[in-house]
Amino acid sequence: MRHYFARKLLVYGLTFVVAVTVNWMIPRFMPGDPVAAMLARARVSQPEAVEAMRSYYTKLFGFDQPVWQQYLHFWSSLFHGDFGLSIWVFPKPVSEVILGALPYTLGLMVPAILLSWIAGNWLGALAARRKVLDNTVLPAGYLLTAMPYMWISVILAWALGFTAKLFPISGGYSLSITPSWSGAFIGDVLYHWFLPFLSLFLVALGGWAIGMRNMIIYELESDYASYLSALGAPQRLIRRYAFRNAVLPQITGLALQLGVLVAGALVTEIVFSYPGLGSLILAAIQNQDFFLLQGTFLFIVIGVLIANFVIDLVYVVVDPRTRSGMAGGQA
Repeated sequence: MRHYFARKLLVYGLTFVVAVTVNWMIPRFMPGDPVAAMLARARVSQPEAVEAMRSYYTKLFGFDQPVWQQYLHFWSSLFHGDFGLSIWVFPKPVSEVILGALPYTLGLMVPAILLSWIAGNWLGALAARRKVLDNTVLPAGYLLTAMPYMWISVILAWALGFTAKLFPISGGYSLSITPSWSGAFIGDVLYHWFLPFLSLFLVALGGWAIGMRNMIIYELESDYASYLSALGAPQRLIRRYAFRNAVLPQITGLALQLGVLVAGALVTEIVFSYPGLGSLILAAIQNQDFFLLQGTFLFIVIGVLIANFVIDLVYVVVDPRTRSGMAGGQA
């Protein structure tokens, strides 16, 4: 078991280094000059003042150093928990800006991922043995899973927000309410949260339902199910074994699809102007905020790696073959 987790940690460590390096490089390949953008927003007309501010900001953000020194300084600051200052909302620290948006993204993604996985597997298992449900779940599942997150977000915003006026189509809460732990504010946050959540939930639900339905049918037609049936085993017991075997690929699929689901959540936040990490990424790109962009990507990378590691631990618990392989030192 020690070798298994040591190998996993090594893989995750290497993935972290590569992903963070790419995240550091991406903003620097973007066109434009962030210092020039700051000076444009400041609207200073005197050439002497402009030149003094340019020199100050260039030195403050480290853009006067060679690229390799900027890279080493980035890792050194990262290990000290320093993400730098935001260019967009200067001089606010990037960590403070991200921590303000992180609860909205987590509150949107975690329920959508978990509930869609549970409901999708349950619906798929039912559809595998009920013809009427199969004739409705399967086409609906293919339709939902084929739709990009942005499309279904726009459709829901138009149908339930703009036309029916049942839910708001932008923001995390009403501007007329002051953020607090009161019931009125929490209810208003949930009111704004529903449509972005529903968009993510519906798209993910279709994929999980189709996957579980196909896996259950495959397991029920396998040799061990036929053997148990010939021995007179009750159908309920056979279905239970089929479900246990079918859910393992679904857990693997959850780990593989996590990055896609995160990307979908970020796009959904942009469509609904939801104040999470997705909206921060858009603002960082529009304002050429290198530090906010790489800091936001860093939080996403860490979140995805932690979630994958948790799924690996769950897989060890639910799959006896993995545990036996670890005991034999071969996994």
